Amino acid sequence: MAISCKIMLLGFCVFGLVSLVSSANFSELFEPSWALDHVAYDGEQLKLKLDNYSGAGFGSKSKYMFGKTTVQIKLVEGSVLAVFCALFHANLIDEVRCCIGVNVCSQMSSDGPNHNEFDFEFLGNTTGEPYLVQTNIYINGVGNREQRLSLWFDPSKDFHAYSILLESTPSSVLVDETPIRVYKQKEKKGVPFPKDQAMGIYSSIWNADDWATQGGRVKTDWSHAPFVASYKGFDINGCECPVSTNVVDNAKKCSSTQGKYWWDQPVMAELNLHQSHQLMWVQAKHMIYDYCTDTSRFPVTPAECEHRRW
Repeated sequence: MAISCKIMLLGFCVFGLVSLVSSANFSELFEPSWALDHVAYDGEQLKLKLDNYSGAGFGSKSKYMFGKTTVQIKLVEGSVLAVFCALFHANLIDEVRCCIGVNVCSQMSSDGPNHNEFDFEFLGNTTGEPYLVQTNIYINGVGNREQRLSLWFDPSKDFHAYSILLESTPSSVLVDETPIRVYKQKEKKGVPFPKDQAMGIYSSIWNADDWATQGGRVKTDWSHAPFVASYKGFDINGCECPVSTNVVDNAKKCSSTQGKYWWDQPVMAELNLHQSHQLMWVQAKHMIYDYCTDTSRFPVTPAECEHRRW
């Protein structure tokens, strides 16, 4: 089976006179974006359902710039041959392109062909085999920065926190507060960095058996439907960017050269020692694929990969 569910999350904590958003209530921050009859509320949980008729999705009511996004997700249980779940921090509106098979995706994205995006993708497999996590980063509309790793737990058995931390220096992807990826600020070396586009948060689930499991060779087994992904603990703490405000003014409001926001503090420029050890452990024990070392795809090492500590 190949199912795709996509979620995009965004969360920020800001200091200063900016619009601060912080809530764990879905209806305050998000709204269903399609297939409302496949979206269900169960107490504090939101459930997205996929069957052979439709998937479903939701998105944030506002867009934001800089900070930390977190959502707790419990993935589809049972026989999910190709489940793709992702968390995206991006400025893209056409999130459906990211998943096909049984896919669960989370995404934060900005708009347009030159969008920025951080995505957190969960790839299902045959029954008894573990989910894999794939992250990707788009900057100015260009992606192909995939990393894939195994998890140290079964994400279908309980809720776990998945976060994207977008700062003006490094940006990070975290699982239960453990960093699994860092994208560093290297603009002085000509490497683009996502810092000037407000982003929305989106999630969806849909059929992805064209490619998700074993390159599309394994198809969705609809006898196991409906496939349900569950969400709770929606958290957005951030610098809200009104649609009525232009890009330049939003960027000025949400960033600072004076260090008045927490993401501009010197302590945020690097991982601390404990976080560095956590990331090295993830890379040593759980990394399965890294585009930086794929010389068949990239005979010339991508600029952001050169002299990389992490």
